[in-house]
Amino acid sequence: MADVERVAQALARIERLDPELCAFIEVWADEALERARTVDEGLPLAGVPFAVKGPTGIRSYAAGRLIAAGAVPVGSTAVPGPGTYWQTWGQGAHGRTVNPYRADRTPGGSSAGAAVAVAAGMVPLATGSDGAGSVRIPAAWCGVFGLKTTNGLLPSPDRTGLASAGVLARSVEQAQAYLRCVLDPGGVVSQALPVRPPVPAVFSPDLGFARLDPEVATVVRAAVERLVTAGVIRLEPQRRPFALLDPREAWLAVRGGGAAGVRAGEVRAENDRRLDGLFARTALLITPVTPNRPHGHEGPGELYSTALTWAFNLSGHPAASIPAGFTPDGCPVGLQLVAERGADASLLEIAQAAETRAAAVRG
Repeated sequence: MADVERVAQALARIERLDPELCAFIEVWADEALERARTVDEGLPLAGVPFAVKGPTGIRSYAAGRLIAAGAVPVGSTAVPGPGTYWQTWGQGAHGRTVNPYRADRTPGGSSAGAAVAVAAGMVPLATGSDGAGSVRIPAAWCGVFGLKTTNGLLPSPDRTGLASAGVLARSVEQAQAYLRCVLDPGGVVSQALPVRPPVPAVFSPDLGFARLDPEVATVVRAAVERLVTAGVIRLEPQRRPFALLDPREAWLAVRGGGAAGVRAGEVRAENDRRLDGLFARTALLITPVTPNRPHGHEGPGELYSTALTWAFNLSGHPAASIPAGFTPDGCPVGLQLVAERGADASLLEIAQAAETRAAAVRG
């Protein structure tokens, strides 16, 4: 009965909050309650309600694995509607998806409704996919945890291979449960070595090319300082700030599906070389998730919210967004943690240490 009650509570919260937040496209109340009544209580995620990204999310590999582990899908969440090339917004059954902290701002995207559903406590976790930052950006702007897995670790929903499966969750522990259940037991990620803080890390506020909102930069620097104070990370000395080449043209070339130009190929190869060198000597790269705060529903203007995320869709590294704090006008900011390819489980261990120890320092 506890499983049914948990799902019923999630459905009641969706019914109460979604007309305003517009996080869901569809809600499967009857099916979810029936599944909760019959779920095997011995399964690891028995009765845990979750949401899926977009109208086809229920057919994703990750959703199937979560259901096999006993989790209960309660609905599909909003993604960007037609008519715009920018993807940091969503369209739910009741209207445009709004940021739970600032209704006049976007929640980010394209996993827009998934982030809002988690942030508002409608569900503890939701599936997502990330081709340029589509998990990390809404996680950052809605103040929740988000993970983009290593490219190729799970089946990609994108023919170019840029998009990786991901998860949005209210805690790192829930994301760890997701990762355990979607991976095969003998997978390489499950073999990761334990992480013992302080973890050697490099902080790059702009990756050498992004233009940061000064208030976002202030929040991010304070979050990094808390991680140092809490003993989660140890910043490595650098002779010069770590930087990448701006990956914009390379990402667009790959996304276009055609052969990348010589320049785009050179940028991608050079960034891979720099990242390989970085992770040969340190365990973690830290950046802001976005250079900007959540923008209005009219769009981001000339700013690229993806400026600091899409490099890692090209390189394939796992990357997570953890809440960093708020700008003075009440907008959430995310801190991006990037680890070596295949080190997803270790990345989650670091994120969990950040979640618990840094919160204690913040008081």
